[in-house]
Amino acid sequence: MIQSKLNLIKLLLLDVDGVLTNGQIVYGNGNLETKSFNVKDGLGLRLLQSAGIKVGIVTGRTSEALSHRCMDLGITMIYAGVKAKGDLLDPILSASGFLAHEVAFVGDDLPDIPLLKKVGVSIAVADAHDLVKKTADMVTIKKGGAGAVREVCEQILEAKGLWKKIVQTCI
Repeated sequence: MIQSKLNLIKLLLLDVDGVLTNGQIVYGNGNLETKSFNVKDGLGLRLLQSAGIKVGIVTGRTSEALSHRCMDLGITMIYAGVKAKGDLLDPILSASGFLAHEVAFVGDDLPDIPLLKKVGVSIAVADAHDLVKKTADMVTIKKGGAGAVREVCEQILEAKGLWKKIVQTCI
């Protein structure tokens, strides 16, 4: 069942803190804020994009670290500082031309639940809040910031029958 739903995905939306990162934020002098991103997640996102699947960010916070990471990965669909994530789906669908069942969202905490309830495939990372896991269609084996996004990317590519070909071009 989940494979057939993943096969339809054309847009992967991601929360940031706790999904693309382990949820830790380090503050330095002044306004310096650092986050740690997983390079394997990054490669997974690049592979997804090379297969024609769009990637977007939906996060409650704003940060220069995120802007830099998105620039590195070529992610231009960025919704940062979002207070009501569930309200964003309709504008995203209008702007992208996709349908709700063609969108997957990966979240980890309570503010993600309204959007998780509206997309075609809702995904929680392994260390997500229990209510998020109960809401999600699937839960990753890996934790946020530790390969969960890569896991999701590979599952989408596998469901579309693209994973083996991608692996062959890489090795």
